Amino acid sequence: MSGASPQAAGGGALLEVAGLRVRYGVIEALHGVDLVVRRGEIVTVIGANGAGKTTLLKAISGLVPAAGGSIRHHGEQGTAELGRLRPHEIVARGVGHAPEGRRIFQNLTVRENLGLGAYLRRDRAAIESELAEILTLFPRLQERFAQNAGTLSGGEQQMLAMARALMSRPSLLLLDEPSLGLAPKLVRAIFGVIRTIRSRGTTLLLVEQNARLALEAADRAYVLETGSVALSGTASELASDPRVQRVYLGGDA
Repeated sequence: MSGASPQAAGGGALLEVAGLRVRYGVIEALHGVDLVVRRGEIVTVIGANGAGKTTLLKAISGLVPAAGGSIRHHGEQGTAELGRLRPHEIVARGVGHAPEGRRIFQNLTVRENLGLGAYLRRDRAAIESELAEILTLFPRLQERFAQNAGTLSGGEQQMLAMARALMSRPSLLLLDEPSLGLAPKLVRAIFGVIRTIRSRGTTLLLVEQNARLALEAADRAYVLETGSVALSGTASELASDPRVQRVYLGGDA
């Protein structure tokens, strides 16, 4: 169950991370991480604060440089090494990122934030069609369409961050701590939306501290500890693993 190899993914892999190392100065935050995301999956990465989960997503989306290893994306445009691309080029390949802390533009309206999510696209009719679908997925955003994003509640801001990332029409969506700071009822709603996003054909890589809900939603999972993959397997395997239950599930709501 531990030490899964990227080569095990076969032809269905959308993303293959192999031997990934990331450094912040003299501190190495990721130590040779291997991870695979197959088309149509929800894959979750769980772990304690400081385990390297956010760093992993930032490396995939080009926000921090890799010090070693490879990040290969198998998209409609063929296979590419993401470590050689700039962040906007990675978005153009079909990798969206809803970051930790939401990072919305507080002084812009909901509509303007969503428009920025499609800034690389030129297909105006398709963008409007996508916007209509997303507002069906997040009806609260339709109600707040003309409001400044800074006036939204925490849950609405999380919905906006996810919706903005979806406006780039990604084949792979990276979600970083979507439940952070939200009330339990909203957390359940967000996870319902995550399942719906997958049903619409988007593959998801989810970083989440609420291990119980993450494992309920995911197909496969990785446990990251101090920058290394400690365990990996199907979500049900990890949910029944005594170590995961003791360390990550015992205190979850």
